[in-house]
Amino acid sequence: MDTITELGGEVFEIDTRMGGHSGITAGYLIRGDRPCLIETGTALSAPTVIESLAALGIGPADLSTVVVTHIHLDHAGGVGDIAEAFPNAQVVVHERGARHLVDPTKLVASARRVFGSIMDTMFGDLKPTDAARVVALGDIGTIDLGGGRVLESFHAPGHASHHVGLLDSATGDLYTGDAAGVYIPETADVRPATPPPDFDLDLALSSMDRMGHIAPSRLLFSHYGPVTDVEDVLGRSREELIRWVELVRQARTAQMDLDHAVAMVAERTRSARLAELGPEADAKWEALSSTASNVVGISRWLDSVDGPGSTSGDAASVRNS
Repeated sequence: MDTITELGGEVFEIDTRMGGHSGITAGYLIRGDRPCLIETGTALSAPTVIESLAALGIGPADLSTVVVTHIHLDHAGGVGDIAEAFPNAQVVVHERGARHLVDPTKLVASARRVFGSIMDTMFGDLKPTDAARVVALGDIGTIDLGGGRVLESFHAPGHASHHVGLLDSATGDLYTGDAAGVYIPETADVRPATPPPDFDLDLALSSMDRMGHIAPSRLLFSHYGPVTDVEDVLGRSREELIRWVELVRQARTAQMDLDHAVAMVAERTRSARLAELGPEADAKWEALSSTASNVVGISRWLDSVDGPGSTSGDAASVRNS
């Protein structure tokens, strides 16, 4: 299948085809003694993921574990659908996100307020998962993959308070979720992921520093794909995040409203390499991680450290930006 890429070590990347796009959101199967899916993608992506797992020999009784790095709907929106399709699988998530998988009412309602009609074309609704099947991780933990292989989990906040990083003991692969930002494989650009309400610069930098200290063999980005030049990419992601925060701070100092702040940040951070690929490529990555959402998330954090500024905006204001 063209949604599957073998990465070695019994690890397979699954393109979830989020919103009909290729190469925007990945799930990963570790096909070992206890097969494990990391990230489900959205609810609308669940049929693609289920079909891909079947092509890899994983039938309804075979999947042991589903792990999500955090509960944002592009990563965990398909949990309920996948849990239905694979009734033996446990669902593993940080303890701060567990209740939202059991009762997703508030999470889905909040997402609908933010995304409006886009919910029905990009995400779909997260279905509830039986509480008995949900395993809540603390700030550190391990996930048994069988045969002595484990995923070592650690709290990695900054993008979200319920975010974890996952290190494969067999391969040295580090599953980054959004904690190291967004990697664009077509150009090797990195882009921050700083949506409201949880973004925190200090925590985000600490999480990236921890990833660097672990010295993984590869970074496996949910957005998107494997990276072997770990030190370079983490360093550039760190620098780009700091640059975006400083640009938003400049916009606040200049008393820009949200629309002008977003336009300024977009202009200053526009990738020439991505622009060469044409407007469709730029639109694809904007759909995933919009400049407006990132600016609002940064501005909210700056409110907490610098005091209120003029680029502050609530989630609803981002929808039409």
